[in-house]
Amino acid sequence: MKRITITLLIMSMMTLVGCSGLATGSGNVEKDEAKSEATLESMEIKTANDALERLKKGNEQYVKDAKETIDVSKERRAELENGQNPFAVILSCSDSRVVTSHIFNTGLGDIFDIKLAGNVVDDLAIGSIEYGVEHLGVPLLVVMGHESCGAVTAAYESIHEGTEVEGNIGSIVERIAPAVEASESIEEASHKNVEDVIAQLAEDEIIKHLVESGKLEIVGAYYDLDGHVEFLD
Repeated sequence: MKRITITLLIMSMMTLVGCSGLATGSGNVEKDEAKSEATLESMEIKTANDALERLKKGNEQYVKDAKETIDVSKERRAELENGQNPFAVILSCSDSRVVTSHIFNTGLGDIFDIKLAGNVVDDLAIGSIEYGVEHLGVPLLVVMGHESCGAVTAAYESIHEGTEVEGNIGSIVERIAPAVEASESIEEASHKNVEDVIAQLAEDEIIKHLVESGKLEIVGAYYDLDGHVEFLD
């Protein structure tokens, strides 16, 4: 009887140790997950390449429906009262489906956003970009078009089908027209429009100086509505 009691006691202790080990293992997994989540926000960004890598990793998380790490806490808002230090200026379309903070899984103060239909630029938009890259010292400028862009579609239909464009939308169509005329499809025109806008920005005196001095890089991008961003060469 005594042997049976001792045996049962030993078995009970082994079971408890096993459960404890599982709990500890689970705790380690949770710590690893927390560490993985923290990696995105804790990335050190000093160069354009750092900023681009941050955007790529953020988009990977977005595409995979990974847990977002966007910091909109009271503490973060209080911190930003003293100023901003974004790591990227992004010129994108004003389309409601193109939300850069979600697409790149970023938080408050991370992206200096410029949004116009068709991701085109005028003097006001260029002035805003100049503020970001010169005054704020942002190292990366991204020009991002997207799938099913209404502005590019309007320009394409106006030029190839003779569809009339009313109001000030016509001024947007005029800016996209060269890209449309050089393309055989709306998607191709969207890509070409990104190239044209980059070429236009590269001629701006302030932006050109920053690029030539190695303080700024300009990259093109194309957003598919499934969530994926293709960075263009």
